[in-house]
Amino acid sequence: MRIPRIFHPNSIIVDQTIDLTQEASKHLLTVLRLKEGHPIILFNGDGNEYSATLQMESKRQASALIEAQLTMSVESPLPIHLGQGISKGERMDFVLQKSVELGVTEITPIITERCPIKLNAERWDKKQQHWFKVITSACEQCGRNVVPTLHEAITLHEWLSQSTQQLRLTLDPKAEKTIREFKPNQHGFRLLIGPEGGLSDNEIYQSSESGFNAALLGPRVLRTETAALAAITVLQSHFGDL
Repeated sequence: MRIPRIFHPNSIIVDQTIDLTQEASKHLLTVLRLKEGHPIILFNGDGNEYSATLQMESKRQASALIEAQLTMSVESPLPIHLGQGISKGERMDFVLQKSVELGVTEITPIITERCPIKLNAERWDKKQQHWFKVITSACEQCGRNVVPTLHEAITLHEWLSQSTQQLRLTLDPKAEKTIREFKPNQHGFRLLIGPEGGLSDNEIYQSSESGFNAALLGPRVLRTETAALAAITVLQSHFGDL
């Protein structure tokens, strides 16, 4: 078994023993069935990872003795801010998970005209917590020690109103320029992806008026999750580290 990587939301200090979260304890003790003394790796998003030894406080609570700080980075040199039109359940989770693996640095869930989810403030907060867990789990799996920034869900109008120095792109099968024909700047890309059913004609017009460039990713209409991951892959392949 490879050494498990675990996200820890608090500070990590070498030579100290820290209590792991209930979720991490359950995963290590119940799911993986690890024994005391097993090596583990912790990270908290500060860019480092920490080698540690598993300690058992009880059958349900684990702690970790921090042994060393390791400075390791697998971050892409290309900043990508993904504005993802919110989709239902597994599709949204899939996009978040795979975009993290592909190296995005920021993610903003976007409420569009065709957004299939209608929630009150409390349920939006729970949804946000769920998405953050999806992101940190993806970091655990792919070896990232920097957790991409997850912004709160906002409307497309709010997203378009934000100022940015990044090159703004949105996909359009009728566009004249392919993604690889755009030249990146030092600030990277801001990528807008529509939800299930795509952006409305009015939203496409608004994005164009707000400085988003239509980019071609082949002549076929792609599902929202396919479009996001294909676009990120092309960006990383031509301007990043793939």
